[in-house]
Formats: sequence, C-alpha cells, structure tokens
Amino acid sequence: MKLFLYFSQTIGLEIIDAKGQWVGRLHDIAMNPFADLYPKASELILRRGSLNREYAKINWEDIIYIEEEVRLKINGDRIKFTKDIPKCDFTLRRDIFDQQVVDIDDQRVVRVNDIHLLRVENQLYAAHVDVGLRAIFRRLGWMGIVDLLVFLVNSKSPYLTHEELIPWKATQILPKLGRMKSVLKLEVTKNKLNSIPSAALADIVQDLDIFARVSLFKSMDAVLQNKVFTDMTLIYKAELAEHLSEDEVAHLITNIPADEATDLLMKLPREKTHELMGLLGSETNKKLRKLLSFNKNSAGGLMTTEYLYLKPDATVADGIKKIKDNANFPGSIFFLYVVDDAHKYLGTTSLRRFINEDPEKLLIDMCYPENIHVYTDDSVEEVALLLERYKTSSIPVLNKQEIMQGVITIDDVLEELISLVWSKYKEKL
Repeated sequence: MKLFLYFSQTIGLEIIDAKGQWVGRLHDIAMNPFADLYPKASELILRRGSLNREYAKINWEDIIYIEEEVRLKINGDRIKFTKDIPKCDFTLRRDIFDQQVVDIDDQRVVRVNDIHLLRVENQLYAAHVDVGLRAIFRRLGWMGIVDLLVFLVNSKSPYLTHEELIPWKATQILPKLGRMKSVLKLEVTKNKLNSIPSAALADIVQDLDIFARVSLFKSMDAVLQNKVFTDMTLIYKAELAEHLSEDEVAHLITNIPADEATDLLMKLPREKTHELMGLLGSETNKKLRKLLSFNKNSAGGLMTTEYLYLKPDATVADGIKKIKDNANFPGSIFFLYVVDDAHKYLGTTSLRRFINEDPEKLLIDMCYPENIHVYTDDSVEEVALLLERYKTSSIPVLNKQEIMQGVITIDDVLEELISLVWSKYKEKL
C-alpha cells in the first residue's frame, strides 16, 4: 500500500462491499480536525447514479482499505442512500478543494489545488495542501501527458520534480461565508493566526476579496483584530468597516490609536460617522471630536492624543515604571513627555536617553536640549521638515498657549506626504 496518495486520485474510485458487489463511487472524505495535529479521516461519502445521483456515508471503521478501489467490511444492503449529500462538519472536497489558505510560514495567500494524504496503518491524515501547477493537471487527468511534453522539452525542468506542498499545520483555511461550522472557528487555527506578525497579517487580509477578508477578520480574537486593523491601509479599513456591524466598528475605533480612528471617521460617509460617534464612550467621543475639528492636512489633523507623559518631579525610575505599566499602549512607548500641572509642555526624552541613568535622577534633566515642537495649525510640510532636520521620529503638538495637545509620528507624516505628492502628480498625468 502506498504511504502517500492524493485526494484527487481517490475521487471516483469504485466502492466494493463485503460480498464483492459494486455499491458506488467515492465522492468525498469527511475529516475530524480535532483528532490530531493533522486531520484524520472519519467518514467516507459515496455516490451512485448519474442523472439522479444518490449519496451515503460510511464510518471509517467499516472500510478495509483504499487503493485502486475501496473495499468495505459491510454489505451494500446496510448502506442507506439519500438524494442529498450527507451533512458533515468538515470534508476535503467541499471545504478544502479550491479554497484559499494562508501559508503561515511564507505569510501569503494561496489556493489549494489538491490534498496530500498520509496513510498510517488503515487511517488517512491530511498531511499537506498542494498549491502547485502540477496538481491542477493531476485533477484534470492530464498529468501524464503534460509530464511527457515537459520532459521532451526539458527533462530537467523543476516542474517534474518540485512539488509545492505546504504542511497542513502551517496553513490557515479561509472559510466560505454562511457556513455555520466553519473550520476557521476551530481554536487550533486561531492559534496559527496569532503566530503571524500583525503587519504581515494585515497584508494578507488586504490581498483577499472582501468576502474572504470579512471572514478571516471575524475569526480573529479582539486583540488581534485591533492590531491588524491598525496596520491596514485607510482604504481597506473603510471598506472593511462598511461590512461590519456598527457595534463592531465602534469597538475597533475605541481600541486603535486615536489618529487612526480619526482618519477612518473622516473617510467614512458622514451619516455613518455620526452614528458611530453616538456609540462611543464619552471619553473616546470627546477625544475624537477634538481631532476631527482640525484640518486633516494640519499638525492637529495628523496628531494622536495618545502619548505618555510625566510631571517635572518624576525620576528616571518613574519613567521606566511608566513604560513598563503601558506595555500594550496603542501609541509610542519610546518617548516620554514632561508637562507641568497645567499640561504645559516642558520637554521630551526617550528610553534610550535615560534607561542607563541613575534611577533617582530627574527625568526633566534627561530631556533633549532642543525643545522641538509644532503647533496645531502648522502644515504637514512644516512638520516633515522638523522631523528630518532633527532626525527624530516623533514630535509634540502644542496650542498657542503652549499646552500639549498630542504627538505626531513619522509614519503618519510619510503617509500624508505620499498622498499629497500623488495627488499633485496625478494632475500632471
């Protein structure tokens, strides 16, 4: 018996009962994804007839072997056929063939062309998904002819020897919408998603069509959703928001950086923005209304109100504690800002400047000598010039009374500058 076989080559195999009588052909294989690290076959689905097809399922314990045919331990008269395909939570043909999967290792989206099955004694396990071109020809029954043609043209072609197999444990299946028991709901697959950096996962999500994008996004836990949504570009954020409930979008807005939330609200239709604002908590609502009041091309429109600050009497030890206590802070934790009791800006320091200093030293003595800042109505260009001149990645934003309002990070400026330059460039095309 072969150790490995391809699922496409099992479809249509004749099924013979204990008396040697033909009872049907193999249509699909149901799997138990909870059994092991690799899903194990649990039932076989067979069919008979051509115009008026009927279907039945057989427990795996009633199968002797699968080779050139399928041999059963039971008689055919015990098999009950119906007009409908038997219901199973997870099958190879329905749920895996032509399905999009995330390759966890290479962090890319691919389509499954075949499934590589491993035989252990009389059990079958899904070992790999085959995403290669050769798998398509195998399914069509053209592999022998195509292999011969390729061999005649180039006998050393990688096509003949290199198979694009991805281990099952390194894949994350993207479900079809509407499935009540999608494989994506399984805890084992959720854990796989958590192994991908949020920025890479955001790229993967953006590569999908909107329906698969919504399905994959909804499968993530709330923490991962917040990270991925933050790393998505604005146009994809807005598109995804249109396909989520208002409560779901409001939750995201509450838990992503304020500047990202403001950009999204400005991108959405005015009516939807108004409805979302009504769902936010009072503090979040107040913070975002303030940001929305600024021109989007000004420092005030670019800034986030989330930053870490301390008073002038704070020590280096206080600064380190502040950063440790805010490890999951949505904004930058590498810069600390010193403000007085009226929140008037006094200076900026960074973790690099004070981490090795005497814990009893005042944090304000660790601040940069240049008191660099911008005002809320300064332009994006002015902010960019200061960031470049002083080679810093963050800059505080003040109002005319020198009260600190927020901070701008270099990634926000670059995104806005690219957008502005592209707008001007397009007009010349």
